[in-house]
Amino acid sequence: MRVVLDTCVIFQALYSSSGASHAILQLVRQGALQLVVSTPVFTEYCDVCLRPRSLELFGLTADEVWAVLDFIAYISVKIDIKYLLRPNLQDENDNLIMELAFASDSRYLITKNVRDFTCNSELHFDGVTVITPADFMQQVIRAGDLPACM
Repeated sequence: MRVVLDTCVIFQALYSSSGASHAILQLVRQGALQLVVSTPVFTEYCDVCLRPRSLELFGLTADEVWAVLDFIAYISVKIDIKYLLRPNLQDENDNLIMELAFASDSRYLITKNVRDFTCNSELHFDGVTVITPADFMQQVIRAGDLPACM
């Protein structure tokens, strides 16, 4: 199953090893989920996670965060977006995430900020479900779409 992770999910997974965001990254690591990335989205992951304040919050070195980012780059399905689709979300970076979800034919866009992707959008994508990490873990595991790997 293809999924797109908002930057806040990657951030939270690095910040805490307990919780749904970390569990989702573990499912990606185990091959139970296919993470998709585009160059702009991966660049945002790097920008946010390698900030000095982020490293301080994570309690990790830049090399340790780079190891995770390198892993994400290695295992992710890379999507080369040939057009600009703009759902007209308030945050331009959210537009990049939604564009990736649409272009990659992902079933889920996982974010802690569901409202950012569902309010004031001029476009609606019926094939993409915007969901929180906790709801994703609860609904997908309960539905039996994935094995319980935790």
